[in-house]
Amino acid sequence: MQSKGLNILFLGGAKRVSLAEKFIDEGKKKGIDIKIFSYELDENVPISLVAEIIIGLRWKDSNLYNNLLEVIDIKKIDIVLPFLDYATIVSARLKKLTEGKDVFIPVSDENLCEVFFDKYLVNEWCIENGINIPSDTDKYPLIAKPIHGSASKGILVLENPVELKNLANKEDYLIQQFVKGNEYSVDVYVSTEDKKIVSIVPRIRLETQGGESIKSVTIKEERLIDFSREIIEKTKLVGPLTLQLIENAETKDLYFMEINPRFGGAVLNSIFSGANSPMYLLNDFYKIKNTYNKDWTDKFLMIRRFSEHYKICK
Repeated sequence: MQSKGLNILFLGGAKRVSLAEKFIDEGKKKGIDIKIFSYELDENVPISLVAEIIIGLRWKDSNLYNNLLEVIDIKKIDIVLPFLDYATIVSARLKKLTEGKDVFIPVSDENLCEVFFDKYLVNEWCIENGINIPSDTDKYPLIAKPIHGSASKGILVLENPVELKNLANKEDYLIQQFVKGNEYSVDVYVSTEDKKIVSIVPRIRLETQGGESIKSVTIKEERLIDFSREIIEKTKLVGPLTLQLIENAETKDLYFMEINPRFGGAVLNSIFSGANSPMYLLNDFYKIKNTYNKDWTDKFLMIRRFSEHYKICK
């Protein structure tokens, strides 16, 4: 493949420096000069170390799509990737608006992205599709999750019926059985070309911060992979995905919690274990067939660290 440029626009890339670097490295292997852009509200974000920052608009701004289309044209963007939950819906809408243009946006249809952004709709979808969820609400404690929440923000644990009765704005929460046990993230890539699963990598979340895994280890356990495959095949989602599962510590039952139709925050754990999703995505862009990869490393530990950067502000 001859050397040429490829421009990738991150929507809300913010802290995804290592993932941006991985895309750049994969480009070099293919003889491609990849340049990263990131659409942000603040120029002083970590991704600025490796990307050109584009100061943009808020997701609900009425001029957002015109602005994004202008950015795509001016910067000659080839690929658009979302890194925030609502950015998946934005990307799906943008995908419609760029039909006929040579822009690759590896996300699912807007209606699917909207379903998996709304915890109530996801709950209904799981019931309709026979997916095991923590639905027993007769025993306390219970857990109340904001319908449109992310990164564990706003979650409440209800210890008794009085706390449930006194919960304000109940319609804004999904109430479920509180399950105590191991939490798993599962990084998945589904090829946009043939809609086939390319990789499924469960990892156990050993430590989290702000709802995001900062210590995790891959775990090659077939029941986790099979349960994840069942869910993925029923969703019809494509591109990079991240599932959240939980295992009841006593019964060992597995429950589906949620799915994000985008790269997860700690996907580097799976990538460096051997499930190279940036490569899969570039293959999809260049219409190179991906094949299922099960040869990633089991018990591959990732520990995240903080790193500082300094500059004089403008």
